[in-house]
Amino acid sequence: MSSYDPRTLPTSSHLTLDTFQCSEMNFLERKAPDGRITYTSKSRQNLTMNSQLGIACVLLAAVTTVRSLSCVICSSFSLTCDSISRVDCPSGNLCGSQYTRGRLFEVNTQVFARGCVPADKCSINGSLTYKEGFTKTATTCCNASGCTPDNPTLPENSTVLNGVVCRSCASPSSTSCYTSDTIKCTGNENMCLLQTTELKANVASSVRGCATKTMCDLGTQSSTDSGLTLTSKFICTNGSVDLRSSLFLPLILCSALLKLLS
Repeated sequence: MSSYDPRTLPTSSHLTLDTFQCSEMNFLERKAPDGRITYTSKSRQNLTMNSQLGIACVLLAAVTTVRSLSCVICSSFSLTCDSISRVDCPSGNLCGSQYTRGRLFEVNTQVFARGCVPADKCSINGSLTYKEGFTKTATTCCNASGCTPDNPTLPENSTVLNGVVCRSCASPSSTSCYTSDTIKCTGNENMCLLQTTELKANVASSVRGCATKTMCDLGTQSSTDSGLTLTSKFICTNGSVDLRSSLFLPLILCSALLKLLS
């Protein structure tokens, strides 16, 4: 079984992270008497990062044997990234950039990634707001091998109430998040969303609040690499008991990020 040492950065043939700060992942490793290794979050900052990695993982697509464009693959915790590494994309994919920024408990984080994006997902632009903070994400694409997409522009803030009221909570250690606290939704955030992120069943987090429909459409995705599994779910209601959920393609960014933790 693979283990993660927060003091080192494993190399990956698929990804170069010039600005990756391992301390931001902030996992605590424990070894049980039977030899099993578990990981737990040491800070609230990891909850924000887990949420953003989950969003990034459902926006960038996986490599398949059907090749089309060749795109730069990279990721960083800054406003941009670049790399000499490229990946052959599946047919119907374009070269994309995805930027996600958020705040939770006064901790600000951001994730920027480039890779292959399904053509119909190239205009993803959405947000999630909860009492403890927010998450915003945007994606742009270009249609040529090795091209550089325009910088994604995050959704603007809105203070206009839209009449929707959602429960709001955040848990840094569980996929279960429920409270009597509520939040009044604004702008295009007219859905109530629960996002859960789970790494290898040992590191879990969840947030609940107001979201745009584009966030709800991110669905459910799991990716496994080197013994680590990252699963992120986006489940929404619009005032009824019906849940909205969908499944995207396997994603190369998930695989690359999991390699960094292996």
